[in-house]
Amino acid sequence: MFVLFFLIWVIFNGQLTAEIAAFGVVIAGVMYLFLCKFLNYHPRYDLFLLKKSPLLIQYIVTLVIEIIKANLVVFRLIYTAEYELEPAIVHFKTDLHSTFARVLLANSITLTPGTITVSLQEDHYMVHCLDKELAEGISSSVFVRLLKKIEAN
Repeated sequence: MFVLFFLIWVIFNGQLTAEIAAFGVVIAGVMYLFLCKFLNYHPRYDLFLLKKSPLLIQYIVTLVIEIIKANLVVFRLIYTAEYELEPAIVHFKTDLHSTFARVLLANSITLTPGTITVSLQEDHYMVHCLDKELAEGISSSVFVRLLKKIEAN
């Protein structure tokens, strides 16, 4: 996280000089200490993210692909005159164990066009779908499979 803060500092400054780097190290350090002290962040989270980074990158790429595919499906649904939309609310449970994975799944569903996570309580999801076609296979989606892989490693 410290490195991320430092990189953001450099990007916002638009150049890298010794003075900017020195201020960046100090400011990134203060931000990291604030994060650890007041927001219950721990350096072990950095190690977790570093260890899981290949799978998380795969997850992000999959998310982008699924967003593009869902955009095309929603576009087809909206602009097909003969098809009547049938909105649906879907309830399902997952066997994801960590809060991180559950929240990531809920956010991924919401980011995908045509679906929105209405409620997440423990392992129970309530999702609104623009059409019942979008609800098919939502409980065993590619997101769930990748998140199980992330939890397993």
